[in-house]
Amino acid sequence: MPKALRVLVLGSGFAGQGHAEAFRNAGVEVIGMASRTLSVTQQVAKDMNIPYATTDWKTALTQLQPDIVAVGTPGGVHLDPIMTALEQSCHIYSDKPLAATAREAKMLYLKARKGGAKTAYAASMRYLPYALLAKSLIAQGKIGDPLEVECISHPNVNPLIPFGWFHRLDQGGGRTNSNFPHKLSIVQQALNGTIVSVNGQLRYDVQRAPIAAGVHDFRKRDQFAPKSADESGLEWTEADSDSSYTVLARIAPENDPSKMVSVLFKQAGMHPGFQPDYIAFMGREATLHINGAFAQGPMHICARNGKWEEIPLPQEITDSLPNIEHPAIRCWTQLAHEFIADITGEGYSGYQTFKDGWIYQEVFEAIRSEISWVDIPQEA
Repeated sequence: MPKALRVLVLGSGFAGQGHAEAFRNAGVEVIGMASRTLSVTQQVAKDMNIPYATTDWKTALTQLQPDIVAVGTPGGVHLDPIMTALEQSCHIYSDKPLAATAREAKMLYLKARKGGAKTAYAASMRYLPYALLAKSLIAQGKIGDPLEVECISHPNVNPLIPFGWFHRLDQGGGRTNSNFPHKLSIVQQALNGTIVSVNGQLRYDVQRAPIAAGVHDFRKRDQFAPKSADESGLEWTEADSDSSYTVLARIAPENDPSKMVSVLFKQAGMHPGFQPDYIAFMGREATLHINGAFAQGPMHICARNGKWEEIPLPQEITDSLPNIEHPAIRCWTQLAHEFIADITGEGYSGYQTFKDGWIYQEVFEAIRSEISWVDIPQEA
């Protein structure tokens, strides 16, 4: 019998915990966890029955000699641990963004490619069931030739959320780094296409953020927010990450690159929306409309001069995914299953890799440049 694969998890927040659950579900032994706050890391490791907890990722890599490193830390601190892990011939599973800059992301991609490491890039909401259904229906020609896509959302984020990595671009923060990769991945997968060029504009509505102690889990950050910016005794620090984006993209379907699809990504991060969030795929024959910022569903279709009809989710799609209730952890787990299958010789299934992580970082920087249309490189 081949020896069981072993994974070291970097990060003990939501992503780190989710990665640990994902790899356990995929049959991998979780041998350790490293994160920045020792007391928190030790408690999370204890709760999850992980035998090794530390703040020193370098020592963890040396002592544990893992086969895989799962990176669930903010993108601004990815470069050094991933490069070191690649030097140890580890396979890498990384959350997005892959790095703080396109230059760093390209370095990681080239280093992994040169060493032959398997890599996975977790813009993983593409595994939500209705996103997979959209891919299937478009491939079947249910909407005809795809022409346009709209991705509209209004998350209405609290502007007084305490300072964290998401407030700073150099730490991997901003809506284009954290939210946009999932939507871009969903659309690219549904169209089976290549990102040819982008054009965009960002808003920076939060110039400062209050400082609060005790924030560790990304999901609970709002609980630490002050009720008002005028509260006495508040300390503030500078924020420079984007809070909203408007992006136009040209995506070329693989089966016919000459038929360019126009895509609008619009998120007003700090504002409520009157209509629900949605993703819509518009083709020559019909439109698919999916409720939810990440295509959570339900889905409806309307042919030209027709009526809107709901499309039920096929049982085979549900059955093809891990039986996990939490959608984000289910998506991380599906990616982990495909990643492990590739590592163990079952073959590559088309999951996203560090090449996608590098290309996406090129997209983000092109948007931030606000220099009209920017062509996106496809090969390093």
